Amino acid sequence: MWQNSSVTEFILLGLTQDPSKQNMVFIIFFIFYTGTVVGNFLIIVTIKFSRSLGSPMYFFLFYLSVADTCFSTSIAPRLLVDALSTEKVISYNGCMTQVFALHIFGCMEIFVLILMAADRYVAICKPLHYPTIMRRQVCIILIIFAWIGSFIHSIAQIALALKLPFCGPNLIDHYCCDLQPLLKLACMDTYKINLLLVSNSGAICTSSFVLLMISYFVILHSLRKHSAEGRKKALSTCTSHIIVVILFFGPCIFIYTRPPTTFPIDKMVAVFYTIGTPFLNPLIYTLRNAEVKNAMKKLWIIKITSKNK
Repeated sequence: MWQNSSVTEFILLGLTQDPSKQNMVFIIFFIFYTGTVVGNFLIIVTIKFSRSLGSPMYFFLFYLSVADTCFSTSIAPRLLVDALSTEKVISYNGCMTQVFALHIFGCMEIFVLILMAADRYVAICKPLHYPTIMRRQVCIILIIFAWIGSFIHSIAQIALALKLPFCGPNLIDHYCCDLQPLLKLACMDTYKINLLLVSNSGAICTSSFVLLMISYFVILHSLRKHSAEGRKKALSTCTSHIIVVILFFGPCIFIYTRPPTTFPIDKMVAVFYTIGTPFLNPLIYTLRNAEVKNAMKKLWIIKITSKNK
């Protein structure tokens, strides 16, 4: 990979430099990462093989789980290895690869959350037109565009990262490679690059959050016209989505929409959307969704009983 730098590797300082706390970090995040992979895998398999979960909402939930798994995997394994290592070294190419992976899967999660909100809007506000508007071909095209948009966003981010010259200090005060901590190490005026970062990642996070909250406000307002049972079901679904949106976008906006400064709290805030949200999504979408829980039970009961025969 082309590099504008004399630095060939970086040292990640991680969440803590206290050796007595690093084992605790490993245990906690191993549980979180295992839960993320297992939970999202169960959702992916359940949606893939359950005929009852063929609606567009579950089609998008499938890709949200894929994005969550990949997003967490781009960060957590490295964090776990570093928690047990004395030398937390990552190569320049490895660092740039992590920046790319972090942004392509993170951006994909944002786009899928928007598609899920659009699906709920059409289902609740325009129920008669729902089968026509949200037919399978349209959903597939929307997901393809989401992947393309995520790829373009990641290319823009990696282009900014590759422009940064690193002449000396190579200590990244973070547990992963991202543009904000890298800007602090660059031996150049990073004001313009930070403006580009804010106009790219910051604008995507903020505009998406505002769009999502407006859409859910419109949805909740329109529920007055529905029956008590319909309101209860729609409210349960929308509440799950709103919880995910707030947990993911709050930290994102804090990190990507401010001047080029870093704070000690940044690492803990980043944990919420890089590790916490991918772990919580399967819990939120299964514990609060009777259809997913019932489909999961049926699928795994059938598999267990078929093996015992």
